[in-house]
Amino acid sequence: MKVLCVAEKPSIAKGITTILSNGRWEARRNRRDGMINYCFPYNLNGENCDMVVTAVAGHLMSYDFTPQYNSWYSCPPSKLFEAPIIRNIYKNAKSIAENLRKESRDAQKLIIWTDCDREGENIGSEISDVCKENNRYIDVYRARFSVVQDREIRNACRRLVRLDEKQIDAVNVRIELDLRIGASFTRFQTLNFTKLFNDLKGKVISFGTCQFPTLGFVVERYLQIQNFVSEDFWKIEVSHERNNGSVSFVWKRDKLFDRFICFIYYEKCMKNCLAKVISMTQKPKSKWKPLPLTTIDLIKLGSKFLKISSDEIMKIAEQLYNQGYISYPRTETDQFKDDFDLNSLIQIQTNSNTWGNYAQSLLQGKFVKPRKGKNNDQAHPPIHPTKALPDSASVKEKKVYEFIVRRFLACCSDDAKGSETVVTINIADEIFTANGLMIIEENYLKIYVYEKWGEKSIPLYQEGETFIPTKMQMTAGKTTPPKPLTEPDLIGLMDKNGIGTDATIHEHIKKIKDREYIYEERHYLYPTTLGVALIEGYNSVESNVSLTKPNLRKMLEESLQNICKGQQNKNDVLRNDLTLYKNMFEKINREEKKISQAIEKYLKIKADYAALNESKYQNKEIIVPCPLCDEFITLYHISNDNILIVLKKNI
Repeated sequence: MKVLCVAEKPSIAKGITTILSNGRWEARRNRRDGMINYCFPYNLNGENCDMVVTAVAGHLMSYDFTPQYNSWYSCPPSKLFEAPIIRNIYKNAKSIAENLRKESRDAQKLIIWTDCDREGENIGSEISDVCKENNRYIDVYRARFSVVQDREIRNACRRLVRLDEKQIDAVNVRIELDLRIGASFTRFQTLNFTKLFNDLKGKVISFGTCQFPTLGFVVERYLQIQNFVSEDFWKIEVSHERNNGSVSFVWKRDKLFDRFICFIYYEKCMKNCLAKVISMTQKPKSKWKPLPLTTIDLIKLGSKFLKISSDEIMKIAEQLYNQGYISYPRTETDQFKDDFDLNSLIQIQTNSNTWGNYAQSLLQGKFVKPRKGKNNDQAHPPIHPTKALPDSASVKEKKVYEFIVRRFLACCSDDAKGSETVVTINIADEIFTANGLMIIEENYLKIYVYEKWGEKSIPLYQEGETFIPTKMQMTAGKTTPPKPLTEPDLIGLMDKNGIGTDATIHEHIKKIKDREYIYEERHYLYPTTLGVALIEGYNSVESNVSLTKPNLRKMLEESLQNICKGQQNKNDVLRNDLTLYKNMFEKINREEKKISQAIEKYLKIKADYAALNESKYQNKEIIVPCPLCDEFITLYHISNDNILIVLKKNI
C-alpha cells in the first residue's frame, strides 16, 4: 500500500519525515520546482506501507472572473457581483500540482498535513481535489497537529480524521465575497477617481471589507485630534514631608472646569488646613501573571515592546515554527490543557545563559500552573517554545523567540506579591488620598521584563492623627487630545471589533500602508490625505450601514464561524452579504460626487468632471494583474492590432 502525505510547506514535510522515518529516508527532488519527495517504509496503524511525504507552498488555486470580465473596462463594476468565477492552478504552482497528480496516481491513501486552521483546511481541500483528478478513489485523511514534535506527529498519525467540510465552505464563502466586493469597489474607485484627478493617475485605489474599517480607525483618531478643543481645568494639590520623604495626596474630586468653584474649595481648605487621617489601610496586593500567549498578544505586544511591525513579527514567527523552534503561531487559545507537558518544555530552557537559572528554579519548586483564559479554538495550544534557538539565528528571530520564551516562563510562575498602603485624609471636609506599594515577591516580573510594577514607599500614619500639610496649592492645567494610534492600539481595536482574524490582522495593516492610505512616523500611525478623503467621502453618503465602520465585517466573521459550527448555511451567508454590499455599491455609485468632493477638499486638487462624460468602459487603457508577479500593470492600446505593455507598478 502506498500512502501520500502532503504538508503545507517543505520545512514541515521534512520535519514530519525525520520523525516518522526515524531519520532514514530516500529523497527524490522534482526537477521543475525543487520540491522533494521523501520516501520510506512505515507501519500505519498496524498496516505496512510505502510512505511518500511531499509539500505544497500554500494555496494551489486562484479564483478569478472568467476571461470576458478580466479587463477593467469590460463591464460596469456592478456586474462583478454576479459574474461567473473560475478556479485555476496558480502558474507558480503548476509543477507542484503535477507532482501531486503523479504521486497520487498509484496511492491508496492521502494524508493532509496542512496547518490546523480554516485556511489550512481549505488548502487541504485543494490538495485533495488535485489528487483526485488522476485517482478518484484515493482515500483522504486529515492529520491534526500543532507543532512538529515527535509525540505530536506520531499521535496525529494514530488519530487520523476527515477534512472538515464546514471549515472549507467558510473559507470558500470568504474568498468569493472578498473577490466580488473588493474587485467591484476597487474598479469603481480606480476608474472614476483616476479619470477625475490627474494626481491619482497610475494608482490602484483599492477597497477591502477589512481595509476600510481598519483605515477608518486611524482616520477617526486623527480627526479626534484635529477637532479637539482644549479646556482649562483647576485642582487642589496637597503634599506632606515626613521621615525625609514627601507624600503627595490626590483630591477626590480630581479636577474642576470652573475656576471660581475650585477657588471656593481651595479657600475653604486654606482657612482650615488641619489634615486629619481618617483611615490607613494596608492589604496584600497581587499583580497577575500574563495569560498564555495568543497570536493577537504576540503581534500586539511584540510590536509594542520589540519595535517590530506586526507583519514582520508574524513572518518571523512562521519561520521559527517551520524550523520547529515554537508551536503553531496562529491560535486564539489562551489556556493549556490540564495534561499538557509543561515541565519538559521548561527543561529545554534550563540550558540558556540568559534565563536558564530562572527556568531551573521553576523545576525546583517555584512552578505554578498557568492561568486559564476564556478562549480555546480547539485546534492549537497557546504559542510556546519547543526547542532551543541556535546562536546562528538573526537578531530579530532572537528577539521574537526571547519574547515567546519569557512569556511562557512567566505563565508558569507565580503572581507578583506586594503590600498596598492607602492613606485617606480630611481637610475642611474635602477628601484626599495617597497610595504606596511595597513589592514583597517579584516572581514572574523577574523573567517578564516587559512589565513593571512601580514600587512607591509611603510612611506610616495613625488613624485619627492630624498634621499641617507642607504644601497646598491650587494649580491649573489644560486637557490634551488623545495620542495618534500606534500599531498595538490598532491591533487591539481590530481584535475588539472583529476586523480580520488572529491570522490576518497584520496583513490588513500592511495592505493599507502599501496602498499609501496610512503611514507610520515615530511608531504612530497617521492617515494620508487620500486616506482621510476616502473615509470622509464614504461617511458623507447617508446610509443605515457604513463601509468604514467595523459592523459589517464583524457580522461576516461571526457568520463564517457559524458556518464552521453548522449553525448557518454557506449559500445563505453568501447571498445575504452580496445583496447587502451590492445595495451599498449602487448607493455609492449614485452619490460618487460626494466622495469626489472629499478628495478635492483634502487633496486640494480640482476634479475634471468633463472626463466622466467619456465612456468609462472602453478598452483604451486596462489595469490588470501581472501574470508573473502580484503587481499591477497598465496595457495601452496603440492601434487596433497592437498593444504596448507598460510595466508600471500601480500603488
